[in-house]
Amino acid sequence: MKICIVGPAYPYRGGLASIMETMARVYQAAGHDVRIYTFTVQYPSLLFPGKTQYVTTPPPTDLHIERVLNNANPLNWIKVGLRLRREAPDMVLMKYWTPFMAPAFGTVARIARSNGKTKVICQIDNVEPHEHHFIDRPCNRYYLGAVDGFVYMSEQVHGELRAYTSAPAIFSPHPMFENFGERVERKEACARLGLDADKRYLLFFGLIRDYKGLDLLLEAFEKIENPSLRLLVAGEFYNDKEQYRAALDRLGERVVLHEGFVRDEDVRHYFSVADALVLPYRTATQSGVTQIAYNFSVPMVVTRVGGLPEIVPDGRVGLVCEPTAESIAEAVSSLYEGDTLARFAENFPAERKRFSWEEMCERLIEVWKKSWE
Repeated sequence: MKICIVGPAYPYRGGLASIMETMARVYQAAGHDVRIYTFTVQYPSLLFPGKTQYVTTPPPTDLHIERVLNNANPLNWIKVGLRLRREAPDMVLMKYWTPFMAPAFGTVARIARSNGKTKVICQIDNVEPHEHHFIDRPCNRYYLGAVDGFVYMSEQVHGELRAYTSAPAIFSPHPMFENFGERVERKEACARLGLDADKRYLLFFGLIRDYKGLDLLLEAFEKIENPSLRLLVAGEFYNDKEQYRAALDRLGERVVLHEGFVRDEDVRHYFSVADALVLPYRTATQSGVTQIAYNFSVPMVVTRVGGLPEIVPDGRVGLVCEPTAESIAEAVSSLYEGDTLARFAENFPAERKRFSWEEMCERLIEVWKKSWE
């Protein structure tokens, strides 16, 4: 097949770019002709809450990546759509995670598929965003109505999707992130991160936004009586840091804050020092962070929201709790009872079999075939 992937990729940073590049490699290994068309402008600088959108590493040499799509320029959307209509790939593969992308993606998709040969297939993260705006529903209608088939990663997303479209849709769980390397020896990782190896660490990892519940975790940590336990918070604030100030001050040295976007080469060190990963989310569909934990066999505590309990079965590789400080504190305390952490770690090899990139890519081809029926 001739496949064109449209979405984040080098030089853009983060998990979305890693996902698109990984799928391109899987398809290339299977013999497909793959190109990635990424952004010239993804988010206008004024609308981007972080410090930078870009990586500083050299470009991958094994992928064809071309910067073509300006998310802020409607004339460019038409130009890219016409280019795809003319090139006529069998499949245009897009990832959809926010209605902010809908005007550009929807325009490109509608024009590209008008040649009668190209099908637009979407690997969808979210339908309804975590932080709502009045334009979300019309944007969703515009883009989702231009897609021939979907692969979704949680039943919550599937249910939301059906309010917009009856196009074919197939489930495939979020694959593991395998691009961050192997675990390192714990003392080495502590030294790399400047941490005291005599302490134990719970990890909160990733971009810090209101729905991810860091405030709940800080409140929960105040209830946990374990003097050697530290909460390691690693990520970039996408909301007002000051809202956490009082709790951070009360907890003092019990919280170790590594503020800023974590580079790919440092991810393995954070997961190598952690006893467990905690996702105290208020809302969720799924989380790529859980798939990093699967890769490094790090037990998890997740809240009972969205698709998180589907990804982290309670009592197998982690614990599922309610999105309250009291329930989170109880779950964290339970991790340190008896052999719980060791038992969870032993279950990872069997559980990891559910999460392969080959499986995800096969499901995308399957829904492409269904779109012709």
